Amino acid sequence: MRTPRQRSPPAARRAERAAAVARLAARLRRGEDELRRLERDRAALERLLNEVERALEGLPRPEQALPFAELRGRLPWPARGRLLARFGARRAAGGLRWRGVLIGAREGAPVRAVSHGRVVFADWLRGLGLLVIIDHGDGWMTLYGHNRSLYKEVGDWVQAGEVIASVGDSGGRERAALYFEIRHQGRPIDPVRWCRGSPARARRRG
Repeated sequence: MRTPRQRSPPAARRAERAAAVARLAARLRRGEDELRRLERDRAALERLLNEVERALEGLPRPEQALPFAELRGRLPWPARGRLLARFGARRAAGGLRWRGVLIGAREGAPVRAVSHGRVVFADWLRGLGLLVIIDHGDGWMTLYGHNRSLYKEVGDWVQAGEVIASVGDSGGRERAALYFEIRHQGRPIDPVRWCRGSPARARRRG
């Protein structure tokens, strides 16, 4: 004889469903809050870049032996570590996508300029923490975010491979990582197509 299946009382089932619905609603609210935060952070970065571009109008451009546009596939990675997020991948919340890459690296590890240029921003920005932006001329810029310390100031000229900051977790990161972005005339470019090899195999330098 089969043993009758145990059935939860109707009131208990309703309570279970209500609890499940409440948990789902809470997750959706957290997702919406995270999406709004990411959208605000992205808007703040875009405003900053627009201000930087306006400030650069009419100023002398960085001079270097080889134009940035000719360095595709030859740039060094700014830090040694593992790619945690790739360009174009979906962010955790909503339909936003990464406009750069996130490199998981040891806290305090050196962050190096990928090419010759001039520092045009070195300060705190919501969502990216301590941020360095370098102008490479002809509309090319590189961005380095979530740093622990900044070693350069606005107006400083830097060479390729020069240490400009140290890896950190500023700007809301749970663990140390470097956010790295390449832009041309305001448009994000995939760093993987411009840097040689992978950041995990980046050559260690003193």
